[in-house]
Amino acid sequence: MPELPETETIARDLNEAIAGRLVQSATVRKADVLREVSSRTFAKRLKGATIVRSWRRAKLIVTDLSTGDRLVVQPRFTGAMIIEHSGLDPAQLEYSTLRLQLDDGRALHYCDVRRLGTVALMNPKRFDEYSSALGKEPLDQTFTAEQLSGVLRVTNQPVKKVLMDQRRIAGIGNIYANEALWRAGIDPSRPASSLTDDEASLLHDEIVDVLNESIALRGTSFRDYRDAKGERGRFAEKLQAYGREGLPCFRCGRKLIGTHAIDGRATVFCATCQT
Repeated sequence: MPELPETETIARDLNEAIAGRLVQSATVRKADVLREVSSRTFAKRLKGATIVRSWRRAKLIVTDLSTGDRLVVQPRFTGAMIIEHSGLDPAQLEYSTLRLQLDDGRALHYCDVRRLGTVALMNPKRFDEYSSALGKEPLDQTFTAEQLSGVLRVTNQPVKKVLMDQRRIAGIGNIYANEALWRAGIDPSRPASSLTDDEASLLHDEIVDVLNESIALRGTSFRDYRDAKGERGRFAEKLQAYGREGLPCFRCGRKLIGTHAIDGRATVFCATCQT
């Protein structure tokens, strides 16, 4: 599932590749991915719009248009924004749900095998309302160790669950919650309020580091994630916890434990190193 590093990578790719391009037409092939608008309205409002910039909010890919509208894509499990080009494997576009024809001959597709992701078209007021329900951005300079400590100390929920709560902190999903907690040596099941200020500070640093490291390697690909060029991310080879259940811990050599008991998601941790 694309999390912050993956959506950041896609947004940067799009901004570099298609900012300034004009949308000549929009074709919706699978309307069930649309939110906020009908297929007809979507096509009408996109036609003739110029792409101003693409950026990320939480796990969303946001594209600002000259009309004032914002194209808001939430890829979820298998979604991808892919730019059609001459060197692209046609199989990458097999599950295209919508297509934006650009004025330079290229096209932008939203592809989604399972169609669990969504594509919305929002005016600025609606987007601000939507965005205001999301938490702090962990890579924003205003997100400090003190702020994280404040988020943690007010709840007894497991710390991993708190990290993944998009209303509290935006963009962290299962992969990077597992990784940051392993790096910080913190048991994912610990009540968030039990973390000391020093532990919260260490966890803050590890969150920032692992997210930035993954962005540098263009995200984590296991099965479905592709960047805007249709290519895989390379951070999977750097994972130290997620996906390594039953394998030796890189710190102490003990076998990593896997469970779904904390939040219903796959949690992998070291019972020796993470306390």
